[in-house]
Amino acid sequence: MTDAGLPERATAQEARFLVGLIGRGIGPSLSPPLHMREAAALGLDYEYRLCDLAVLDRPAESVGDILAELRDAGYSAVNITYPCKQLVMSHLDEIDADAERLGAVNLVLIRDGRFIGCNTDWVGFRDGVVDGLSGAPIGEVVQFGGGGAGSASAYALLSLGTSRLTLADIDPTRVDELATRLRRVFPAQRINTIGTADAAEVLARADGAVNATPVGMADHPGVPFDVSGLHDAAWVADVVYFPIETELLRAARSRGLATLDGGRMNVGQAAEGIRLITGIRPDAQRMRAHFLELIEARRSSAA
Repeated sequence: MTDAGLPERATAQEARFLVGLIGRGIGPSLSPPLHMREAAALGLDYEYRLCDLAVLDRPAESVGDILAELRDAGYSAVNITYPCKQLVMSHLDEIDADAERLGAVNLVLIRDGRFIGCNTDWVGFRDGVVDGLSGAPIGEVVQFGGGGAGSASAYALLSLGTSRLTLADIDPTRVDELATRLRRVFPAQRINTIGTADAAEVLARADGAVNATPVGMADHPGVPFDVSGLHDAAWVADVVYFPIETELLRAARSRGLATLDGGRMNVGQAAEGIRLITGIRPDAQRMRAHFLELIEARRSSAA
């Protein structure tokens, strides 16, 4: 991933970092407190602001104009989320190789007036697997769903060495495009697509299974697959982080399976973002502890 460094005019401790998030319906985002608390712990002058398309009453297609406005206002970087991760790419001066392969950008660094696109989502999932599933086999994995988060998790698994990845969806044509794109990047690895009704056989022999669908979110209750189909040494990962303990993860833990919650990916992408923006590596464990506090506070307020 591009490591664009800091402007020559200042060290990290002397610089002021103004960071934004462009997306729709992002009012509940945990990014501002997560970023700013860690930046404060690092001794940085760092402010994180939301640019909600709904509040601004602007279409997603205006993302390029908004980027230019933020650059002129002195922003150091801008996170990008739904529905602009693909739309923003045509407005950038440079795109990191991983983001280009993924076909999505979730962080734009602003350096000397130029826009540099990166993708930290896949790094977040990769680091989550390394830290949260240390030593677990990842040779054969089944993943349910292949949207934005699923593209990142699939890319991360293949980068870590998964030799056989099966992408499952109710309609397998939904993940065909992702599989085709990934095969070009990882030609030596097997990437298949199937319908969820055909997943039982693959689940039975898989080292692990990933939920990259919205199933399990507070407004999408349920499980995307039956953990009873996994063998006793398998693991289960979820990209959903609210609730932090989904029904799927509870079922997996009741069987004694290793699990990886969606907070790992969320914290990991934020930590990598701070590193790229400031040039300083944040404390990911401290960020995870703060993230869990934020999630618990949200859960309590919603109860």
